[in-house]
Amino acid sequence: MTRRELLIAVARATGEDLREIRRRGFSLADPDYVDFDPEPDQLPPQIIDWDDVEHRHQSSVFEQVFGPYQPAI
Repeated sequence: MTRRELLIAVARATGEDLREIRRRGFSLADPDYVDFDPEPDQLPPQIIDWDDVEHRHQSSVFEQVFGPYQPAI
């Protein structure tokens, strides 16, 4: 696919004018070039460790001691 073919395909898919698509700067990416992103994301991965969340929900705020002289309330 040439750059022109890409621009035409994007213009057709979006309904935008071909000049607008050119102005926005679409280009072909080379999959072998891994540092292509001009603004790489420096943030850590946005993930949730559900095991850690579950562990925090199950932790007691106060120590509960049950024994023969301390009945549960």
